[in-house]
Amino acid sequence: MFTGIIKGMGHVVALERLADTAKLTIASPLLTELAPHAGDSYAVNGICLTVTAATVDQITVEVMPETSRLTNLKQLKRHDRVNLEPALGASERLDGHFVLGHVDTTAKLIQREADQNAVILTFMIAPEYGDYIVKKGSIAIDGVSLTVTQTDAQRFSVSLIPYTQNQTTLGDRQVGELVNIETDVLGKYVVAMQRKEAIQ
Repeated sequence: MFTGIIKGMGHVVALERLADTAKLTIASPLLTELAPHAGDSYAVNGICLTVTAATVDQITVEVMPETSRLTNLKQLKRHDRVNLEPALGASERLDGHFVLGHVDTTAKLIQREADQNAVILTFMIAPEYGDYIVKKGSIAIDGVSLTVTQTDAQRFSVSLIPYTQNQTTLGDRQVGELVNIETDVLGKYVVAMQRKEAIQ
């Protein structure tokens, strides 16, 4: 489990692809502090992945076909930056919201708008995910815990403070790019229960 509070960024130093699978090696100064081991879970752009090998400042993770199909990892290239978060320790503060690292889908950035010190990002998403996105609700975008500021039909917006712009990859996202989306798990259960009750 994760919180959506990004601990640091890394960059892709090696990338091997075979059909719909991939092996990524990511380097980051953060990893020197955390001393990861094989078997640890890390969220990479919001995707829960298992470390298969680790050195002082690098981790290697493998991506299965289901993950490649549902996320933006298939677009990654060498030298691209990624958001990193280690799995939540039992004694740690929960500063963001409950993030599982189970990406639902991708969304396309369709607008960037300055709002004084903030940047408003607006995304287009498939309509079947609309029920899980509500104004003032939580959402994880590329692993970053954010609050939805506006939503209608197939679009939703979030606002980034300067810290988030500087400390995550979202500050660099350009119109037309895809991001990973994990909707709020609590909302998923509420919607599922309502649908079951409607059928009964």
